[in-house]
Amino acid sequence: MKKSYYLFNAGRMSRKDNTLKFVPMDSDGRELTPKYIPVEAVSNLYCFGALDANSALYNFLGKQQVSIHFFDYYEHYTGSFLPKEYLLSGRVLIHQTEHFLNPLRRVALARKFVEGAAFNMLKNLRYYANRGKDASVQIERIESLTAQLPLHTGIDAIMGIEGNIRMSYYEAFDLIINDFSMGNRTKQPPSNEVNALISFMNMMCYTLCLDMIYHTQLNPTISYLHTPGERRFSLALDLAEIFKPILVDRTLFSLLNKKVIQPNDFDRQVNCCLLKESGRKKVVKAWDEKLGETLKHRSLGRSVSYKHLVKLECYKLVKHLMQMEEYKPFKAWW
Repeated sequence: MKKSYYLFNAGRMSRKDNTLKFVPMDSDGRELTPKYIPVEAVSNLYCFGALDANSALYNFLGKQQVSIHFFDYYEHYTGSFLPKEYLLSGRVLIHQTEHFLNPLRRVALARKFVEGAAFNMLKNLRYYANRGKDASVQIERIESLTAQLPLHTGIDAIMGIEGNIRMSYYEAFDLIINDFSMGNRTKQPPSNEVNALISFMNMMCYTLCLDMIYHTQLNPTISYLHTPGERRFSLALDLAEIFKPILVDRTLFSLLNKKVIQPNDFDRQVNCCLLKESGRKKVVKAWDEKLGETLKHRSLGRSVSYKHLVKLECYKLVKHLMQMEEYKPFKAWW
């Protein structure tokens, strides 16, 4: 079975027959023991250190449909290498564009993404409310904001509601998390441990959505809630809104409240807090385990992984765009 590989060290990667050869380097630039990865076992690569590679490697990865996602020193996502699209569909692209250009259709989809995200946030808050964490104020506020969605017909207004929903949701994190404090949401750079974890794991969710879009006929640059822009795959941002409460936040709460992540897994600097390599390794281990978990799908009647849920969401969106079936955002039932 194919899986994700994470490169935490700087190093050099090359092709050796049908194997990827990665030579990691230590902090002084000395080469360490090479590692060999059979390419047929790789779905994608995550690079958190400098990667030295040539065009021959990228040609090889492209033919094998292996994507690479890059992150800088501050753990910000900086870009991806994506192989040539192999599921191109002119019909889907035309319908995807038409839905963006039609204000009513675009707004309808934008509302769906926010509705799905808000529902999954409320699911998390109610779970903890039933376990003695009083998030009633945040729950009532999010319910009130969600009820206002049908009243607005502009993308900016819907984005404003989404922002207020998420702000209210984050206010409850200090109630849920036991030994760490979040305070205000800060991103570039994150100011404390909880914000560092949120930023890092949100990027993991974004790249997951991007990978799943790549394996469908959707174009990742045409979106509905987030405005398409230069040099970003905004449809992945739309889909990530739905799955962040389920994949990111639930995993984050577990990592912190079960004390898997410790204070010494963070590097605190002036006005900045980042995960150390030890922390990143713990996060990606928990992330991979989460994506591999399965649950009984209500509609399909069979077990599917959390990772496959994201791909199913892409298929649902394609059916909506092709006017085969109205899109209904994924809503957690457990």
